[in-house]
Formats: sequence, C-alpha cells, structure tokens
Amino acid sequence: MSQYSGKIVLYEGKCFTGRKLEICSQCDNFQDRGFMNRVNSARVESGAFVCFDHPDFKGQQFILEHGEYPEFQRWNAHSDHMGSCRPIRMHGQHYRLELYEGEKFGGQCVELCDDCPFLQARGLIKDSINSIRVYGDGAWVLYEEPNYRGRMYIVERGDFCVPLDWQAENPNIQSVRRVANYF
Repeated sequence: MSQYSGKIVLYEGKCFTGRKLEICSQCDNFQDRGFMNRVNSARVESGAFVCFDHPDFKGQQFILEHGEYPEFQRWNAHSDHMGSCRPIRMHGQHYRLELYEGEKFGGQCVELCDDCPFLQARGLIKDSINSIRVYGDGAWVLYEEPNYRGRMYIVERGDFCVPLDWQAENPNIQSVRRVANYF
C-alpha cells in the first residue's frame, strides 16, 4: 500500500481551539497560508507528518502520527513554534534500517527491522551514528536519547552519508522506532 499524503489540522489554541489550518500535502511556510507560526494543538486525521519549528523544513523536527495532540508538549515540543510540515512517504509495512558508526557507511554496522529503545544493547560500542541506509517501505524516527526521548529526526528510504543529511546537529543517536501509526 502506498501512502504519500494525509491530513493534519493545526490549531492556534490548546485543545483544538482558535484559528485552524488544514494541510493535505507539504506546506513550506504556514505564514504564506495566513497562519501564524504558533501551534498549540493538532489532529492528524490520516497519514503521518514531520513538522519543523521553522519554515522551509528547517529546525527541530517533530513527528505527528494519526491521532490527537491537545497541547504541544504531547509531540515532544518545548515551545509552540511550528513553521512547516510535510507528509511522511509511507510505502508499506516492511522496515529495514542499517546504522553505521562511521561516515559514508564505514565502521561497525547494526541492522534493525524493529524498534530499539537502546542501540548500545544491540552491540553498538559508541552512541554516535554517522551514516544510515533505509531499506524497505517504512520511515524511521531517530532519537538522541534512549527510550525514544530527546531531539528526533525522521529518515525515509534512501542513503544518508553524514548526519547533516538527516539535519542532525550531532551524530548522537541512542534509540530508533518505526513510523507505524499512519492510518
């Protein structure tokens, strides 16, 4: 099954109040659509979205999967700033990820097909991931801290040779999970 779009409704107020913005595809700047960069609640009616705290898909990333988020803290945000978002390209439900400690696919490698709350338990010596290959159909969320906490990054099918390729400020990745809740 191919899932390239979805629908997300963003609200200026908490608990789905105030002005709203409905998005069914990528939106690189909420202000261009007459919506301020303050989002205090959201409903993802279908699909899964990666949202950014700045326009043009820049800054901190947040994943919003199918469901309701009555306040911004529910999507791991520290403020109500959000400036852009795009749907995550979901192709199906076959997940495979290779994580490399070295840049350009060098050094120790760990292959995953399931969520992992602590990568060092899977045999990685360091807590840094410098390159990634995403195979299969699904997208993944990378977290800087164990147990799916801290700054997050979303990667979809493809090769990521260096941390900047997934917009990471540093190579510290300690847990990963599949994007599975998109219907």
